[in-house]
Amino acid sequence: MSAPLGVEKARDAAPGVDCHGTSHVGRVRERNEDRFAIATLRQGARIVQTNVEDDGLAARLARPDAHVFIAADGVAGRDAGDAASRVAIGTMVEYLAEAARCYQGDDAVAEQAFIDRLTAGVERAHERLVATYGGQRGPATTFTMVTLVWPRAYVVHVGDSRGYLLRRGRIRRFTADQTMGALAVDGGLVTEEQAARRGLDDILASAVGHDIAPAVGVLDLEPGDALLLCTDGLTKHVADARIAELLAAAPDAAAACEALVQEALEQGGRDNVTVVVARAAGRQAGAGMSPP
Repeated sequence: MSAPLGVEKARDAAPGVDCHGTSHVGRVRERNEDRFAIATLRQGARIVQTNVEDDGLAARLARPDAHVFIAADGVAGRDAGDAASRVAIGTMVEYLAEAARCYQGDDAVAEQAFIDRLTAGVERAHERLVATYGGQRGPATTFTMVTLVWPRAYVVHVGDSRGYLLRRGRIRRFTADQTMGALAVDGGLVTEEQAARRGLDDILASAVGHDIAPAVGVLDLEPGDALLLCTDGLTKHVADARIAELLAAAPDAAAACEALVQEALEQGGRDNVTVVVARAAGRQAGAGMSPP
């Protein structure tokens, strides 16, 4: 993730956003501890009638709509993992309206304050879980959120759910897994293969409700880009190249979600699987992605 907070960028007219989310219990688990949410925040004022002679008044009153996408995965093996993901998303959604009012447009100081508010929302969810369930022994959850205020996408990430960007048929991950395996690999203690073999990739180093360390960043989007948020029920079964292929071939966000979940199920479906797809109208992100 990049965070060019000191660089102002002109905001073109926001394209339409086609978005959809799907969650499935999988083929093995008895209950679904994943949660997702998609929300739209509307801001500003619209002039209905006036005799004020000011051509720029409407533009100054307007604020861009914010689209919010969240995926959370309750930690397996802890009591009430489903409650953790539910509480985290519920707390964040409650907080979003307050955060949205903080954002004013092309101003680096206001933008940083907006990001700080988003991070504070996740920390509030963490505090609520700790207060309710008791911290280390209580439930926890991963949490990956993108707040889109065109053309900026603000990312807040905790745990090992993932975020991907598809642009012109090519995919890249914009989140880093917060696991003991990733920490050990980054520190040069083990190879990726050794971390996987020892099960270190399955141990979270950061989670909402337990040792939280939010990672934040900013993406600059283009018309035709597609975003994917997903839990590890997808990525433990489906390689990035295959994710890109299915995401690019789908005619819309709903079809992309269906294809991705079905692929995870066909490849074993050992875990709950949740995907959230959002794409901006414009130049196609892939062969099958037509404008909504």
